[in-house]
Amino acid sequence: MSRLPGRLALAGLLVLSACFPPEWGTHAILHPWRKPLAERPRLPHEDLSFRGQGGVLLKGWLFHARGERRGLLVYLHGIGDNRASGLGVAERFVPRGWDVLLYDSRAQGESEGEACTYGYFEKADLSKALDAVGARSAVLFGFSLGASVALQTAAIEPRVRGVIALSAFSDLETITRERAPFFASRMDVKKALALAEVEGHLRVAETSPQRAAAEVRVPVLLLHGAADRETLPSHSQRILEALPGPKQLILVPGAGHNNVLAGEEAWRAIEVWLAGLPPERNLSREEPVRS
Repeated sequence: MSRLPGRLALAGLLVLSACFPPEWGTHAILHPWRKPLAERPRLPHEDLSFRGQGGVLLKGWLFHARGERRGLLVYLHGIGDNRASGLGVAERFVPRGWDVLLYDSRAQGESEGEACTYGYFEKADLSKALDAVGARSAVLFGFSLGASVALQTAAIEPRVRGVIALSAFSDLETITRERAPFFASRMDVKKALALAEVEGHLRVAETSPQRAAAEVRVPVLLLHGAADRETLPSHSQRILEALPGPKQLILVPGAGHNNVLAGEEAWRAIEVWLAGLPPERNLSREEPVRS
């Protein structure tokens, strides 16, 4: 069983606990708990540091493929987690010919940053990650928040050649409203999000994978737990409907939010999908740019 996905995802961190005053809800949205990096790679790797949007220092690991190289996979973790949750991806795909990049998203893990912005700044961070490793193209592999960032990035980044999105949310406003406790009114949620826009310097309407999907032309594989009660499968279904390019949705029977990849069948589906991608061109490696 892979270490993916991280145990701490969007659930609970978007809970607008006692939303009086709304600042409490805003703090929960923008400032996820930083999960300590307690696990280190067994595979040979390079430690990587690079500057994201606004100069934020981001930390990661780069693993080089074994055998004939097939391309670059970039793993994007869920909220309140860190890059170590992607070690299972590296251990599975490095021997299959993939370079794998894992890094801590802004305001999480060992990376700098004051606020999680749900893709608003993270998509620019991802472009800078591709710059840092000299990538000409990449397949994005994201879980929960990471899946949503991957989809938003694919809409604007020409180097993305495919997206694997696990347990994605369709837009920040909807998932925040769905995760809010029963005593939080729609007005409470609205006030918390409005304040988050000011404090986080973001626009909630622009943190929508569903909206971004209309501009995504590369192949997309969506996987979602059929029993996910934290992020309902309808989120991935809405994204699927909005995608104009090659697309596939797999609803994993019995799976919840954090165990979409608990069974071997889901992994095999990913491998089959990867095998069907058009071959990457210009596969020569370049040295990472270290900050």
